[in-house]
Amino acid sequence: MKSSKTIPIQTLHLFPILDNLLIDLLKSLTEEEWNAKTVAKKWTVKDIASHLLDGNLRALSISRDHYFGDKTENINSYQDLVDFLNQLNMTWTNATKRLSPNVLINLLETTGKEYFEHLQTLNPHDNAVFSVAWAGEETSLNWFHIAREYTEKFLHQEQIRDAVGKQALMTKELFHPFIETFVQALPHTFRNTDAPENTIVSLIIITEIGGQWNIIKREKQWEFIDSFEEKPASIVKIDPQDAWLLFSKGMTPFEALQKVEIIGDQNLGQIALNIIAVMA
Repeated sequence: MKSSKTIPIQTLHLFPILDNLLIDLLKSLTEEEWNAKTVAKKWTVKDIASHLLDGNLRALSISRDHYFGDKTENINSYQDLVDFLNQLNMTWTNATKRLSPNVLINLLETTGKEYFEHLQTLNPHDNAVFSVAWAGEETSLNWFHIAREYTEKFLHQEQIRDAVGKQALMTKELFHPFIETFVQALPHTFRNTDAPENTIVSLIIITEIGGQWNIIKREKQWEFIDSFEEKPASIVKIDPQDAWLLFSKGMTPFEALQKVEIIGDQNLGQIALNIIAVMA
């Protein structure tokens, strides 16, 4: 993937790393671990592995081969899209219950490499085949689409690791671009939040693998701001483990409220706990 422009969040080079870690992880699982329940509600570890395979196959079919097998003409709202995707996910995981773990591993290994090869052909500053809807975008650039795909691979592998008690993906190399992509949903989360103009809210994912992101209230919208002189009206501090769970609906805002630290305006800070960076 070549471009003379800066890519805001670099993730493409991490795909092979994540895929290799996934394959090694899945090869190490016992039969009991394959059937373990996960924070993804109704999904077992095997269901999540199947979902990751679906992600590779569907992306290759649509983005590389321009083949749209499912009709989408009845999608007229965000909720319609969520319902459509939930239905796709359910029918796929039900069908792939007949596949063995070994078959799933082999297919994931093959399709992961094919998908990475395809992503390298995309111009990061061209419009993506799908927008990042959870960030409030109707059209997104490929770099953001690729980053969103990275979060899918990271999140679901982390869900598997969490379910079977294996080492988490909590390194700065892997976690920081994941959470930075998720945090792009922050201005959209505040879209209906009224506040005086120039009000600033800061979100801090603590420890060296996290970071700080700030949004400011402009006349018509909230937007990111890198530097400022005014004191933030509210500062929200979240642990990395709680952050990935919260932003993917693995933890409720009420549960998170017992764990986070909010400095300043409590009501304003609590809005940040409603970030949802998945299609749900």
